[in-house]
Amino acid sequence: MIHIPQAAKFSPVREIDLLMPDIADPVTAADFPQTILRFRNDRAAASVGLDGLSDDQWIAHFGRFAPLDGSLPRPLALKYHGHQFRHYNPDIGDGRGFLFAQLRDGAGRLMDLGTKGSGQTPYSRFGDGRLTLKGGVREILATEMLEPLGVPTSRTFSIIETGEALERNDEPSPTRGAAMVRLSHSHIRIGSFQRAAFHEDKALLERLTNYALTRLYDEQPGDNPPAQLLGRVVERTADLAASYMVAGFVHGVLNSDNINVTGESFDYGPWRFTPLWDAGFTAAYFDHQGLYAFGRQAEAIHWDVAQLAVSLRALVEAEPLIAELERFPALYGEAMARRFCWRLGVVPGDSVNAMVEAAVRGMVTSGTGIDRFFHDWRGGVQREGADYSDTAWGAFREALVGCAPVPGARDHDYWSDDAPCSMHIDEVEAIWAAIAERDDWGPLYAKVAAIRRMGEAYGSLRSSAESPGLERRP
Repeated sequence: MIHIPQAAKFSPVREIDLLMPDIADPVTAADFPQTILRFRNDRAAASVGLDGLSDDQWIAHFGRFAPLDGSLPRPLALKYHGHQFRHYNPDIGDGRGFLFAQLRDGAGRLMDLGTKGSGQTPYSRFGDGRLTLKGGVREILATEMLEPLGVPTSRTFSIIETGEALERNDEPSPTRGAAMVRLSHSHIRIGSFQRAAFHEDKALLERLTNYALTRLYDEQPGDNPPAQLLGRVVERTADLAASYMVAGFVHGVLNSDNINVTGESFDYGPWRFTPLWDAGFTAAYFDHQGLYAFGRQAEAIHWDVAQLAVSLRALVEAEPLIAELERFPALYGEAMARRFCWRLGVVPGDSVNAMVEAAVRGMVTSGTGIDRFFHDWRGGVQREGADYSDTAWGAFREALVGCAPVPGARDHDYWSDDAPCSMHIDEVEAIWAAIAERDDWGPLYAKVAAIRRMGEAYGSLRSSAESPGLERRP
């Protein structure tokens, strides 16, 4: 369920050439006034053999975007369409980012280095192609928190402050600018297929399908490649939706151009973690109808995957595609049970579904926080000093009897902490305020270290003694 990165040698590739020129346009990065290194993720860099770069080399590649030898000679702005809040938009694409490089990680997976805030492209429309430094800091906090909680996510690879003053309507301006690089298992979206279908380009649809199967899923196409691919996407995205719920995470903008066909979460804008199990909790202030609320995320992702099926309908009959789509609800339920037990630190028993339902009812009825619940009941044993005497927890206690503890579930000293590591909006704003008001990066780096310690406790991250950690910057 959890992919733990392995150390790797630098292995650049150019697999995206198989889809060129139909998938992207070559572009040029912006020339920034300054390049101040603020965040360098050596843990992620080690997984693709780039942790040995000096700071000057790092800035040259990820602030000035000098090509990595053996990978793409020029950045590529990807072309795609998408449904945005259920409205089809053919006028989108990489408007402030691009695909910078491709390489393989220690497990041989094809990985992308993509950017955000790196300058204007043909798809910028009226945008300036820039990213605020606050947006970059928020991306760090989102990805760092999601990875140890088991969510398949892109990782924030680099943040470089650019010395630009940006005007924005949704935060005090002028504000500081940044260029971000993310490490992700592909940037091929459902919207990439939608664009090909919109233009009735069957040849591109076939090439996209073949690329996704052979390069992203490491499978040879069978008798029905479109249905084969859809099945894999259904499996991965059902698991993604469950991972959001168990983490207490709300992405905020689950448009079809934000759903990767590998089922990996990426592109974090108005995200939030909900303190409580509140189905109506929303992250985006502009989500007035609650379309992407906490409790509707599985529905939203399933709807997006249905749009992939609609696009693939240009290649095959509907019946096998419908059959794959109909697997989503059951797969989501299975993933919820599996992931819930993983975070709780118990082995699923015969009563696992009843246990999960009772736990959710208990949280909702008693107002117990999500992070607090999992912290207090790690290994299926109530933490000493925690009060769960409320009658709302009776059914949970009964169902939990059938779920044995995972050996060593509470061995890490993290589980002796009085409070769990959380990432709620007040702390996010406080971390940013320290940077904005005093240029104090200490709270950010301290939080990342605390999150990674939590990841060691969950077993989703290797210990700091076994892998590189955060490289701090002044």
